[in-house]
Amino acid sequence: MSTRETINGVPVTEEQIDAWAAEADAGYDVQELKRRGRGRPGRGAEPSQVVALRLTAAELAELDARAAREGKSRSEVIREALAASAA
Repeated sequence: MSTRETINGVPVTEEQIDAWAAEADAGYDVQELKRRGRGRPGRGAEPSQVVALRLTAAELAELDARAAREGKSRSEVIREALAASAA
């Protein structure tokens, strides 16, 4: 058994590689793959825009602390703060 290759730190065995090869040889349902889509799911009907934001180390630490307390991502906390300030 070879454990030289890893995915996210988990060793990949020859058996797993053989299983992936057999799956590929059997073919994939292209329509199912298209239905799944790529990337992150959309947040609305239109594509979202990425906006760069510069924060000091202290601001970033505060943002991360709040996000951790609330079980949210940085982006969620920032979007909520923007929505609250616009209201």
